Amino acid sequence: MKHIIGAIPPAEPVQVKTVLVDEEGAGQRLDNFLLRHLKGVPKTHVYRIIRSGEVRINKGRAAADRRVEAGDSIRLPPVRTSQRALAKAGAMALGAGARVDELERSAPAREFPILLEDDALLAIDKPAGVAVHGGSGVSFGVIEQLRMARPQARFLELVHRLDRETSGVLLIAKKRSALKHLQDQFRERVTGKTYLALVHGRWPAAWKVLDKSLHKYLLANGERRVKVVPKNHPDAMPSLTLAKILRSGEQFTLLELALKTGRTHQIRVHLAAEGMPIVGDEKYGDFELNRSLQRSPSAPLRRMFLHAWQLRFTHPASGAPIALQAELPTELAQFLEHATPSHG
Repeated sequence: MKHIIGAIPPAEPVQVKTVLVDEEGAGQRLDNFLLRHLKGVPKTHVYRIIRSGEVRINKGRAAADRRVEAGDSIRLPPVRTSQRALAKAGAMALGAGARVDELERSAPAREFPILLEDDALLAIDKPAGVAVHGGSGVSFGVIEQLRMARPQARFLELVHRLDRETSGVLLIAKKRSALKHLQDQFRERVTGKTYLALVHGRWPAAWKVLDKSLHKYLLANGERRVKVVPKNHPDAMPSLTLAKILRSGEQFTLLELALKTGRTHQIRVHLAAEGMPIVGDEKYGDFELNRSLQRSPSAPLRRMFLHAWQLRFTHPASGAPIALQAELPTELAQFLEHATPSHG
């Protein structure tokens, strides 16, 4: 049967498939790779088959945030694709210059404050409350909004992640070569990542090394959590954070935190395990304190006080050292002045 251009493509047969990752797909997160490959499959289902272990990379289970490499063999379970979604995708693909997928089409175009931009990369100051990408109950994120705002861009991919409620420096690659170079730096831990966090109480030492192994797990509702486990735990991930006091008051301490590993929720869980969780943290924090701070008449705090402050890396094209800094957002700076007033 011949396919006519513009006609609705037939539904794919419901069977196990194997997909080989090519050079174009290399470096992408597994979830983003699948969302692009499985046109018409609801993103909730894509995340479900990843979590259940039905998706396999080289015969092994893989998390949604794993980066796929050229030559990887990805096993996909039987999935059904709706004719309506396929027809819509086909219609979009026939439009001049169309390059966005089903997930991105729901995203409003949006630019973000730029810290640095050139031919190889884009560094932005991500606001709190915005996910870096869509999925797991989030319709769209920073990367989908940027692609909509820049339809002429041939390539835009996240280099790393920030939690939805964390603000600050976020890197996006504008070339595949830059993506690989920057991700290699993150993987080899030669980047310098420094965060600012406010905790409730007096931090006990000017400097402190937090060397605690972490383990990721899922709640009954499928929500991801992280906890401290003994170093000999079979799934323990070594995790190291350096904490330094920057400013302190009667009730709160502002910490500068240098990440030596990049585990999910690392700073949040490390500080909570010290009995001093980040102020405003809705997952690992002091919930009663958070509610009282939200209602504060003088300087309410309605978000987590965690900010990706500085990032140091080597430029992927020139090899020059780059140091970026995103100043504290206004709402955090105002609360900080109220919580730890400066003297002088």
